Amino acid sequence: MLDERAKTLLKTLVERYIADGQPVGSRTLSKASGLELSPATIRNVMADLEELGLIASPHTSAGRVPTARGYRLFVDTMLTAQPLKLDAPPEAALPPDQPQRVIANAAQLLSSLSSFVGVVTAPRKPSVFHHIEFMRLSEKRVLVIIVAPDGDVQNRVIFTAQDYTQAQLIEASNYLTANYAGLTIEQVRERLKTEVDALRGEIAALMQAAVQAGSEAIADSQEQVVISGERNLLTVQDLATDMGSLRKLFDLFEQKTQLMRLLEVSSRAEGVRIYIGGESMVVPYEELSVVSAPYVVDGQVVGTLGVIGPTRMAYDRMIQIVDITSRLVSNALSAK
Repeated sequence: MLDERAKTLLKTLVERYIADGQPVGSRTLSKASGLELSPATIRNVMADLEELGLIASPHTSAGRVPTARGYRLFVDTMLTAQPLKLDAPPEAALPPDQPQRVIANAAQLLSSLSSFVGVVTAPRKPSVFHHIEFMRLSEKRVLVIIVAPDGDVQNRVIFTAQDYTQAQLIEASNYLTANYAGLTIEQVRERLKTEVDALRGEIAALMQAAVQAGSEAIADSQEQVVISGERNLLTVQDLATDMGSLRKLFDLFEQKTQLMRLLEVSSRAEGVRIYIGGESMVVPYEELSVVSAPYVVDGQVVGTLGVIGPTRMAYDRMIQIVDITSRLVSNALSAK
């Protein structure tokens, strides 16, 4: 627990470091904090903050900088939001249009407003199937063909525990289509949990395999993450000197899988979430933070967006940028 004096000095130190990018000394803190404290008292408080792991002392300076833990305490308990000033209204960048255009424009908007990296997951299409077929390819290898109501077709090869005749596959296909057509893959999965005991073993096993295959096929068919502004990180002073970290980061953007996991977690939360200095374990870099929020279409969460940048970012501004953009995307995609 910090007393009010220590909180004020930590808040001032973080704000000065975010603004200037230079380690903050006791003389600067004395002037900026408004506290009438002697330099010796300020140094003592800073020593206490350093012992708590909230600030650190770079080798090249007598000043201090915030740690990831210090940023976290600042964001959770001391952040004061200022009205967001934008050069142009962002609404113009996201006119109701095709979903792909809205998502691409949103990633660019996040990047341009933040000067960092904008990331957006594409809206998840409801995985409803209209018709399903099984085709025997060889022993224990079956092709699953899933047809959506809009005519979209997804194919997946599955390996089964036993061999099925084509007649058995036709029977399973007819049963699935008659009883589950029009439901989402997730709804079928839930119903199977209660109905599987009443089904013949081979049909139950095929249905469970089909549900898994359908989920994977639909996930693979969608462009999952749109990223904009990666090159902005090359100009960030805190990152540009460490080419090894930058290379790992660009690999992360290239693979996208880890980003998907992080944004999936964010989509299950309400409002804006902030991950600082590797807290997410998905963007495991001490120098990076992620500010993210889900967006909705017709009241349902369908995706997530956010900003990735250095831990030394103006969190109050990033929170507002992400919040405003999530609302704009929600409105653009919900517009009829």
